[in-house]
Amino acid sequence: MYLKKITINNFKNISEAQIILSPKINCITGINGSGKTNLLDAVYYLSMTKSFFSSIDHFSIRYKTDSATINGEYVRENNNGVDIISLSFNINGEKHLKRNSRSYSRFSDHIGLLPIVMVSPADTSLVNESGEERRKFMNAILSQIDKEYLRRLQNYNQLLAQRNRLLKGDVVSDLLLSTLNEQMSVNADYVYLKRKDFINKMVPVIKDYYDMLSGDREEVNVEYKSDLHSCSLDELFLRNLEKDKFLGYTSSGIHRDDLNFTMDEYPIRRGGSQGQQKSFLIALKLAQFTVMKNIHGVAPILLLDDLFDKLDMLRVEHLLRLVSSDFFGQIFITDSNKVRISNILEEIDGESISFEIEDGRVK
Repeated sequence: MYLKKITINNFKNISEAQIILSPKINCITGINGSGKTNLLDAVYYLSMTKSFFSSIDHFSIRYKTDSATINGEYVRENNNGVDIISLSFNINGEKHLKRNSRSYSRFSDHIGLLPIVMVSPADTSLVNESGEERRKFMNAILSQIDKEYLRRLQNYNQLLAQRNRLLKGDVVSDLLLSTLNEQMSVNADYVYLKRKDFINKMVPVIKDYYDMLSGDREEVNVEYKSDLHSCSLDELFLRNLEKDKFLGYTSSGIHRDDLNFTMDEYPIRRGGSQGQQKSFLIALKLAQFTVMKNIHGVAPILLLDDLFDKLDMLRVEHLLRLVSSDFFGQIFITDSNKVRISNILEEIDGESISFEIEDGRVK
């Protein structure tokens, strides 16, 4: 499935745009702040029902307007029909999502229909910030792959909020706490096993992509860290009961899971250069693409934002050779350098379209 046409109104700095797209490579150029990333984020919205950069829809509405709309026309595999996705939201918090004029009762039912992968400079948060960012990364992928995962994760988080409220109270009901513990454990086991299996599948693919990008210069690895490695959630809760009562919150569980990124056995955060970190993050996202394609049976849409910043020409050359292969489907690439994009298109022998954005206007 690929996005044939997108129509945007009052989304970030894009007041109005209607764009016919290539099923293969779409190159978007413009100076910094012109709206290149906003266009990619609009495409991301249609797949994930939210921005890649913020969970608050209000921030995606154009300044001095009260609502935004994004419509996408998707062509199914082998040109077997069309899906029209319509998304609208306003400053009052109202949000509507439709597929072929039929409204969704739950947005979660849409997640996974249009698989997508975004590579962005904002991905540095995966290396430099807290475990919450890396958990969001796992959740965003697994929610597209497995609807049951999303349901179990939502259940766990709701129960976790109840447990924390109970622990903050002056009197803690052991019976209610036991009931919550049991319900949380069932959901936690599912999420834990899915995360563990997913990372096991990702690691060899990440290593292969990084070797292609770097020319076998360094060895990278990803380790999944979880409290559930050592024992069940029930056992953890029992072991930490008095501690949790004293703290007033749940100190162990899958909400503390993390990923450890290493290069030559040292943390990438401390030992990797900016170029090495970016190469690793691209390898991570390309591995995400590959695993999702293997599971879905179709290629996710690939969004490559500001791709060439901090990469030397050798790594750029390796990357271009990768994404221009038949393995990849529809691709969006942004760059502030129009000449560089033109040279790239000459090297890539395939169908492509170029756009230029200036102050939110698409040329």
